[in-house]
Amino acid sequence: MAVLFVVAGLGNPGDRYDRTRHNVGAEVVKFLARAEDHSLVYRKSCNYLGTELKMDGVNVLLAFPQSFMNESGRPLSCILRRNPGVELTSLVVVHDELDLPLGSVRVKRGGGLAGHNGLKSVACHVGSNDFIRVRIGIDRPRPGGDVSAWVLSRPSAKERDILDAAIENGAEAIRSIVRFGVDQTMNIFNVTTK
Repeated sequence: MAVLFVVAGLGNPGDRYDRTRHNVGAEVVKFLARAEDHSLVYRKSCNYLGTELKMDGVNVLLAFPQSFMNESGRPLSCILRRNPGVELTSLVVVHDELDLPLGSVRVKRGGGLAGHNGLKSVACHVGSNDFIRVRIGIDRPRPGGDVSAWVLSRPSAKERDILDAAIENGAEAIRSIVRFGVDQTMNIFNVTTK
């Protein structure tokens, strides 16, 4: 059976970046693989860690590109070329989002790239920004704080608990996209709480 969805979690490879704020997208993909009793295996052909699994009878490829964040698009364009049944509207990119409160999960289709180098690379290499995004809020550093240092640092224990819950919610958002489609999923996840 052909792959119908590609779910890509963005991050940087290697232990140095593991569990940093910038890698929450990759953590969602890792969480989903574990939850489905799958392991992410290195695929040299397109330079990613990945696995194929079924969600509600739909073939889904989970991928964690092993390029650095700002080159995430190269492995993904390779994956899409090798899986011609995947429409661009069935590419789901999971990533950290500075402009969302810590732990929030939002879903969107297309739109701006918000200065995110991983998203810029994906849009450049796949030729469009019409892919689906699952955005995991990591909040911004304090005013005057270094954004690069912030995203590449590990959160405090308290923040980690919040992000771990967000990673589970992100996985649920992906299951919902596969099961119900992106519009219904946006209605479920994009609720503003006071």
